[in-house]
Amino acid sequence: MKRQLSAFTLVAAVAVGPVSAFAQVPVRPVQPGQPAQPAPVAAPQPRSAAPAHVAVVDVGYIFKNHARFKAEMDKMKDQVMAAENALKAEQERIKGLMDQLKGYNPGTPEYRKFEGEVAKAQGDFSVNAQLQKKDFMDREAKVYLQVYSEIERAVSQFARDHGIAVVHRFDGDPVDASDRNRILGSITKPIVYYDPQIDITPDILKMLNGASVAAQPPAAQPRR
Repeated sequence: MKRQLSAFTLVAAVAVGPVSAFAQVPVRPVQPGQPAQPAPVAAPQPRSAAPAHVAVVDVGYIFKNHARFKAEMDKMKDQVMAAENALKAEQERIKGLMDQLKGYNPGTPEYRKFEGEVAKAQGDFSVNAQLQKKDFMDREAKVYLQVYSEIERAVSQFARDHGIAVVHRFDGDPVDASDRNRILGSITKPIVYYDPQIDITPDILKMLNGASVAAQPPAAQPRR
């Protein structure tokens, strides 16, 4: 008897689904003289199909053709050029000071004083050059991070809208037979073949150049 009761309970649980769903189904009251009617069984809710499609995206190509990224890089390139010209001018000035130092007799107070000025100018030049280099590298990294975050948001949005479960990164540039690094990179690339129809790079680039993604807040990252 216990075995039959357990089996009946299992079948009933599978048929009616969760208890909360069953409790929400109204039961018609039994009229006197009428046999009790079984409660209607709630129809099981269909499970939504999980995304199963796969796509690829060429991140390097997007960076090369991202309008705002290219504008930022061109702007920074001009600033780097101006800073280099200023450093070259300062370097020429220090070189002139060193030439003037040769006109003093070594060991004299005038020589030592002027030698200190030259040493200070050289030290300041070295420090300024390093600080400017670090500043430009930090700014460049921030631009890369900002654009890559936009790429991630665009890919996530496109994948959700089109039922894509996984997006792989790939390099679509042709292999240069004269470039050893490119040859070795093509050999070790994770994707050997892909159907061009799953390449969403043009779609992502269109979204990014349309500036619809840049204005969106960063998407919350899932807990790992």
